[in-house]
Amino acid sequence: MRANTLIMIVLAGIFGVLAVVLVNIWLAGQRNALAQSNGVQASTVVVAAVPLKFGDALSADKLREIAWPAGAVPAGAFKTVKEAIAGNGARQALQSISANEPVLAAKITGPGQRATLSAVLGEGMKAVSIRVNDVLGVAGFVFPGDRVDILLTREVRGDEGADRSFVDVLLQSVKVLAVDQVADESKDAPQVVKAVTVEVSTKDAQKLTLAAGAGQLSLALRQAAASKSETNERVTLADLTADTPDDVAKRQAELDRQAAEEAARKQADEKIDGLAKAVERVGSQIDQMSKTKPVTVVAAAPQAQPVKEVIKYVQPEPPKQATIGVFRGIKLETYEVPRQD
Repeated sequence: MRANTLIMIVLAGIFGVLAVVLVNIWLAGQRNALAQSNGVQASTVVVAAVPLKFGDALSADKLREIAWPAGAVPAGAFKTVKEAIAGNGARQALQSISANEPVLAAKITGPGQRATLSAVLGEGMKAVSIRVNDVLGVAGFVFPGDRVDILLTREVRGDEGADRSFVDVLLQSVKVLAVDQVADESKDAPQVVKAVTVEVSTKDAQKLTLAAGAGQLSLALRQAAASKSETNERVTLADLTADTPDDVAKRQAELDRQAAEEAARKQADEKIDGLAKAVERVGSQIDQMSKTKPVTVVAAAPQAQPVKEVIKYVQPEPPKQATIGVFRGIKLETYEVPRQD
């Protein structure tokens, strides 16, 4: 036998023994793990047998029990189906529950309760509805369960008398409970709505009610995972054009000056029109006086001597020129113009 063949046989034997040792070690580890798992206490948890949506009533055919480690049971879970549907009256789902998802007490109503917004509200929270349209409501892409920021746009009169518009972020990361009369979070088809109901604290509810009459409310949809508040500041018209406050003040002062000049010019025109009408009335009176009929003058004879009664007709001589007065500003100027009969 050659030396090479002998070496190959020896190596094969060594690798075979090594493989057997490794397999035995792995099997021992598996036996130990199985022994440890048998020592863990098991429990049961009620899960949804079929997908449930908002308002669905719970029944025995829609629920089932599955094994669950006793030390990892979720808070509010039910151990048996009988426990989940126990009570006087049926329970309803307050939100969407997927198949095989644990049914928790926070996701369903109490026995005999209806799936209403009051059952969805958190402790100490209030539901407030605000009016929106196809634009302010983010084009209908806001659904129950989304988080939004509420913006307030209003216009106030400044110290200089000019109106100033600005936008403030009134509330941040507000949970949407319902759109119109729909509170089902499983809805995913965009729809234009007229009202959005949000969940806020009592103080924020007061702010929303006051802001609804002070200006225009609009929504800004937040990222689903973004729940932290952001630093924000007021946005004015100056921010749209990158003008400084001095630039805005100068432009407003120029507009006010032009408005004052226009008002003074209009007032002067009204005064000139009034003077022209007065001059026209004076001219009309002069014309009427010039057209007066001749006056008959009767001369009485002396008593001593009887005389024949004589009647003379005196024709008044009309004026050859007429005087016209014209006001230029506050100065009166008169002109003599030939009279035309």
